[in-house]
Amino acid sequence: MQSSSFPDLDSSFGTGAANSIMCNDDRWQQLADALGIADLDIDLLEQALSHASYVRENGGAAYESNQRMEFLGDAVLDAIIAGELYQRFPQADEGWLTRAKSAVVQTANLANVARKLGLGPYLRLGQSEENTGGRHKTSVLADSLEALLGAIYLSSGYQRTRQFVIAHFLSIIDDVEDESFRDAKTTLQELCQSLTHVVPEYVVTRRTGPDHDPVFDVEVRLSGRVLGTGRGGSKQRAEQAAARDALASQDEWTDELSAAPNGGE
Repeated sequence: MQSSSFPDLDSSFGTGAANSIMCNDDRWQQLADALGIADLDIDLLEQALSHASYVRENGGAAYESNQRMEFLGDAVLDAIIAGELYQRFPQADEGWLTRAKSAVVQTANLANVARKLGLGPYLRLGQSEENTGGRHKTSVLADSLEALLGAIYLSSGYQRTRQFVIAHFLSIIDDVEDESFRDAKTTLQELCQSLTHVVPEYVVTRRTGPDHDPVFDVEVRLSGRVLGTGRGGSKQRAEQAAARDALASQDEWTDELSAAPNGGE
């Protein structure tokens, strides 16, 4: 979602001591609509974007800031991403899942999602935070996104929050797959070498789609036998998918290779 889809905020800017946006109810509702959650509790949304510096400078209690929602949103985000990775990569071990989750929910990624959602202009900041560029700080934006997720969870429940997270984190998960799931190919290679002393080969069997958006079909083979197949938008991704497919069905071919003369060579 591009920030250009968000309402014009000029008329909702305030010039009070905190120099933060003082959105009226209509503006908060427009933000909720732009986020795709029209029934989001407006009071929770407002609190989710209220930085501790704003609350402190305006004499509020600490619990009125977004820090408690940030704590909740962080936990909910972890659960959602962990569940998605668990379902998406059934052959991944705990160590890889842990590394992948950390890569997905790192602060820089959260801040980038917050920027794409256009949260920065809506943040309620104290004057001190405003003066130091808080509206553009990676840490502040990341915290505000987590607080927003906490607000969505409190207002609309886990499933709605999950839908929101997956919609905005899917490309990040794809990137993590490209960069981190090389373990599947490594694992398959080590397994094949232990059984046959031969490394598997990856063969592109089909390429479809336009040059700017290709689709590759790949087979992973060992001594002429097809162990698995995969499809992806790049050769690397298709090879990774083929390796995962081979590992998922390894019980079917490892016994045969082990029983074959000379280890299947």
